Amino acid sequence: MIRFEHVTKRYADGTTAVDDLSFEVAEGELITLVGPSGCGKTTTMKMVNRLIEPTDGRILLDGEDVADADPVELRRRIGYVIQQVGLFPHKTVLDNTATVPHLLGRPRKAARARAAELLDLVGLDPAVYGDRYPDQLSGGQRQRVGVARALAADPPVLLMDEPFGAVDPVVREHLQNEFLRLQSTLHKTVLFVTHDIEEAVRLGDRIAVYGSGRIEQLDTPATVLGAPATPYTAEFVGADRGLKRLAVTPVEAADLDEPPVVRLDDPAARAADALSADGAPWAVVLDADGAPYGWVAADALAAPEGPAAGRSATVRDLARPMAASVPLGTPLRQALSTLLQHDAGWLAVLDGDRYRGVLTPARLHGALRRATTADATDLPRAEVALDTVPGT
Repeated sequence: MIRFEHVTKRYADGTTAVDDLSFEVAEGELITLVGPSGCGKTTTMKMVNRLIEPTDGRILLDGEDVADADPVELRRRIGYVIQQVGLFPHKTVLDNTATVPHLLGRPRKAARARAAELLDLVGLDPAVYGDRYPDQLSGGQRQRVGVARALAADPPVLLMDEPFGAVDPVVREHLQNEFLRLQSTLHKTVLFVTHDIEEAVRLGDRIAVYGSGRIEQLDTPATVLGAPATPYTAEFVGADRGLKRLAVTPVEAADLDEPPVVRLDDPAARAADALSADGAPWAVVLDADGAPYGWVAADALAAPEGPAAGRSATVRDLARPMAASVPLGTPLRQALSTLLQHDAGWLAVLDGDRYRGVLTPARLHGALRRATTADATDLPRAEVALDTVPGT
């Protein structure tokens, strides 16, 4: 969709902002450009819509050299979102969003109808927010309007220059979540500029780590964090890149423990015998449909107390509710957060409504180690064997 061929931008004072840059962005791919201020990432992005003209090289958009396109028409075909949003203060939210469709010749009614659809898509009810003016919105709401306006002409390409950088961390995370939801539906081709490696890791299909006018590494977030290609990349992503990697490493079936399983309506004595034979101190409790209900301790099954002590007890009488669960594919960072939030020793992992196993802190650590080794050795993660300390 976008191809850079030996692109250089050199200014009259001799400053080289971008130096012999060549890379491709596939259709529907989101690439984050990350690096310190002045490294050339914003210059790279602005050359796509000709806000900055390259000194040498070519940029192709869907096979067409952008230098051959009328710059005004080119920009109307490319969505553009910036940190300051750039909304027209004298226009309502609805009219701001309808600006580009109207410029492209759509009738005002059709343009406003499209704008209303997009406001709803980014989580702003047009009946509530459509007639408001930008100064009546919060910073996060203005950013949503900026995204809606960029999408209004249904452009195949979005250029986003630190769009969430001016809002507080809580709003920023919410905007990132909303944008990921939109991207999963719309599949736009996106260049996303940020100085924040955590944002780059969270959003990007691939990350371009910029040095001084050059890309030091262009790869998946997991590879950039797990196997930095250069000392510069390793220093930029940080010594805590292992922790950052938790955000891009999903829980897989091979990561799970499989403790014994009993059913809610099983007799307690039978369940106790099964756990005794297995040597297990506890079991996961499933309901009649196979969904996780909770857990039960072996000693509780062997010696029921309370109302169940004087009769034929079932597992239901003795089971404790499940503390927490996560879906298969959940990022390890979210799984770890859930473990800590619930002060739990393990989490049930579900595939839809189906129970698949449990994730423990030790298994979570092993999953991260296997993922890092898999990237370094080009092996499937499930095939990576880990060295362990004897006796552990």
